[in-house]
Amino acid sequence: MKIVKLESFSTEYVGFTRVTDSAGRQGWGQVSTYNADITCEIFHRQVAPHALGTPSGDWSETLLRINEAEHKYPGSYLRRATAGLDTALWDLKGKVAGQPVVALLGGRPGRLRAYASSMKRDITPQAEADRLCALRDAHGFTAFKWRIGAECGRDRDEWPGRTEEIIPLVSKALGDDVEKLVDANSGFSVARAIEVGRMLEANGIGHYEEPCPYWEFEMTRAVADALDIDVTGGEQDCELSAWKTMIGMRAVDIVQPDVMYLGGISRTLEVCRMAAAAGLPVTPHSANLSLVTICTMHLLPSLPNAGKYLELSIEGPDYYPWQEGLFLGNPFRVEDGHVTVPDSPGWGVEINPDWLDKARYKCSEISS
Repeated sequence: MKIVKLESFSTEYVGFTRVTDSAGRQGWGQVSTYNADITCEIFHRQVAPHALGTPSGDWSETLLRINEAEHKYPGSYLRRATAGLDTALWDLKGKVAGQPVVALLGGRPGRLRAYASSMKRDITPQAEADRLCALRDAHGFTAFKWRIGAECGRDRDEWPGRTEEIIPLVSKALGDDVEKLVDANSGFSVARAIEVGRMLEANGIGHYEEPCPYWEFEMTRAVADALDIDVTGGEQDCELSAWKTMIGMRAVDIVQPDVMYLGGISRTLEVCRMAAAAGLPVTPHSANLSLVTICTMHLLPSLPNAGKYLELSIEGPDYYPWQEGLFLGNPFRVEDGHVTVPDSPGWGVEINPDWLDKARYKCSEISS
């Protein structure tokens, strides 16, 4: 079967894609969130022309063809757009086989432990502690992540003293029976990152994400070498050459590829294999409740070097209003700190037709 049509449905924040093969069968995917309307333009201009007419059942050669044909345009937007093709083809493959994607990847559907991931910095330490404890009590989460420093902050805090206050306060409030993670979002110099890392160690926090500017691998490795806790990163990195460098020099203790930023499940699997060869676990980045988290739910159970949990954003419409109404039902329902990987064919979710009706539409297809 061949790819004969590629469609996109987009807003500024979300862009869903649909692939149709020559038998009329369809699969749904997504380009990466944020500026998704721009990414969908790239999808139609720099991805679709190379994909139309190619096999829909094995697209590994097509991905190489896109990379080579668009070699003057490496980087984020091309990868974000390629994710729209790759994820739609995985959904199509699952539907044709009558299996969930997790099974195609070698895993099984079922329960998957999640950690509650806070995206907020504009929240007081006490308010953050209160809401995380409420989630623990209501949904049984056994792991939590919260934000420290300021995003790309050059050692500035979100406000003076917030990092020093929030680390012990939230850690103590959550208690000793949960795993604790923090994210600095490229906020610190090496010296400050190590200083903060010592505070994390003293307060029972075991996961320290992006302590330094993520593109400065040597800085991150210096922090990892200085601390006993896990230093993690990689969510932003979309080129396989960067991953080879990062993993080869062991800049991090845990790798965190993002399926959508990286270009889809197929390219993410390449990174996971690199990490496995180096003995490093994979805890992917999936920081919003769009298809990225669904894809990651299918990916994790298939990995021999999977990390301990799925990242699950806890932000609702007050923070991410664009997440509302993407899917029919609630595929992210949490029970006892676990989500359930869908067992229906493909991704096992249904995109809300009302959302699609309101989105910007574009189509690329083979002329009859």
